[in-house]
Amino acid sequence: MVRMIRESFAAVEPRADEVAKFFYGMLFSIAPNTRELFPVNMEVQRSRLLRALVHVVQMVDRPDDLIPFLRQLGRDHRKFGVVAQHYEAVGTALLAAIKKFSDSWTPAVERSWAEAYAIMARTMQEAAASDENPAWWPAQVVDHQRLSWDLAVIRLQPEYQVPYRPGQYVSVEVPQRPRLWRYLSPANAPREDGVIEFHVRSVTDGWVSRAIVGHSRVGDVWRVGPPMGRLGYDRRTGHDLLMVAGGTGVAPMRSILDDMAQWGENPRVHLFVGGRSREDLYDLENLQRIAMGNPWLTVVPVLENERGVVGAEHGTLADVVTRYGAWADRDVLVCGSPAMIRATVSRMLVAGTPLDRIRYDPFTLD
Repeated sequence: MVRMIRESFAAVEPRADEVAKFFYGMLFSIAPNTRELFPVNMEVQRSRLLRALVHVVQMVDRPDDLIPFLRQLGRDHRKFGVVAQHYEAVGTALLAAIKKFSDSWTPAVERSWAEAYAIMARTMQEAAASDENPAWWPAQVVDHQRLSWDLAVIRLQPEYQVPYRPGQYVSVEVPQRPRLWRYLSPANAPREDGVIEFHVRSVTDGWVSRAIVGHSRVGDVWRVGPPMGRLGYDRRTGHDLLMVAGGTGVAPMRSILDDMAQWGENPRVHLFVGGRSREDLYDLENLQRIAMGNPWLTVVPVLENERGVVGAEHGTLADVVTRYGAWADRDVLVCGSPAMIRATVSRMLVAGTPLDRIRYDPFTLD
């Protein structure tokens, strides 16, 4: 079954945009009431479908990874108003879309996809039904600091605590872009007052990120979806830790460090934080301040394009991190753009870092 699913998906993946368009056309045709669950502009939504499918296909033979991911996905989809009958329509549309663009669709392949989707849908529905938390939390913008033309720090005050763990991410919906959710990572550990800090960089074609950076205002009310993701660290293991962060990927690392700094002693932590230019290392002073008060933390700034900056390494994060060694005895957390994650993880594996020590969230950014 696994081989058939992977081979059939590999055949249609080069035509992913057509697959996604056909899928949504079919879904809205057989279940017209699902259209109102999605934003007017479907461009971002189509790319999210592909990334989710790719991730599921990659993990289809790793149930220990796949089941927790699907349970998170099921809880997260409650915010859209998804109900049980929607799952049947989604399954019908998904199989129809893959079949239409597949050159080797057979009854056996169709059976494999149908069985796999049935397991996925059941897992997601069970997780959604058992979740006692709200589908989303209302939260008011209490601070908006624009650090540059494309970067802002935003602080939210939820009506009540959002139960995230340091390192996790959440989805947010802002009033300027209704029904268009974006994933963001809190940059602080959970606080008694519930305030959450986000670092947001405006990206090309980023409908939500551009609205947040340029148009968010104090008093705006956001919706915050359920926590997701597998980044995190348990200091009680005693394992030394390596963190690799590119750009605003430093946010979940800051959240974890914020949590660890509450303790007097911790295992050793090396944080490599990188960007193309010094301007990209917008949070470096804060990180260095944390390191000054916590001798277990070492912060290494990395600049890709600027040479000769005192105190900074030169090169890509993948270059610099592996230049220091294989880090085979460390737990490893990686966060940044998808390209940065791919390059860094690949180079570390070649350098000898064990795969089971590396953790990253593969599609947290839009």
